[in-house]
Amino acid sequence: MSFDPMFILIIIAFIFTLVAQFRVKGTFTKWAKVENSSGMTGYDAARHMLDSNGLHDVPIEPVPGALSDHYDPIHRVVRLSEPVYYERSISAVSVACHEVGHAIQHKVSYPMLVARHKMFPIVNFASGIAPFLFIAGFLFQAFNLIGLGIIFFSAAVAFQLVTLPVEFNASNRAREIMVSEGYISNEEERGVAKVLNAAALTYVAAALLSLLELLRYIMIFLNNRD
Repeated sequence: MSFDPMFILIIIAFIFTLVAQFRVKGTFTKWAKVENSSGMTGYDAARHMLDSNGLHDVPIEPVPGALSDHYDPIHRVVRLSEPVYYERSISAVSVACHEVGHAIQHKVSYPMLVARHKMFPIVNFASGIAPFLFIAGFLFQAFNLIGLGIIFFSAAVAFQLVTLPVEFNASNRAREIMVSEGYISNEEERGVAKVLNAAALTYVAAALLSLLELLRYIMIFLNNRD
């Protein structure tokens, strides 16, 4: 049996992904126990940040679950998980303002967000069909199907890579406004950074894992196209 270094790298990246997920949960839980000095709930901070940026018409809705927070660009609504919506913690205002960061990106047509929105319909289709192409290709030794699967899977990987600057930019916007508007003190910014950086790490890990998987498929295709 030949040694496959790429497979080992994928395993390491998968472990990194699991560690990142545990870290974001642990970091959120830790700073969810620390009340912010302004006394703002996640809803308060999000509403204030939206209004101060001219987004009075963007509603905020509570949703069940933990870490289910997101900005819906289609319906233009910020959805916050109940712990974030109602609590007055460092974690709550950090996550809430990060999601508002996406709403601001939408308003100013942040290029990477625009690109991600345009890519989504294609990626949604491509990511659904790529696994079946890979399975059929390996099962029937049809490497033309594997090549087609690589093309579709590449779209999904590109989407994840484009997502990285979108997430980092939303966090940077959130941190700057939170400090300048007094949602947190300068001393509390360290906690905010830990929460947002832990969340960003999950996107980095997922992108790295997908990129390594894509490279492995490409190597298999090139080695067997004869």
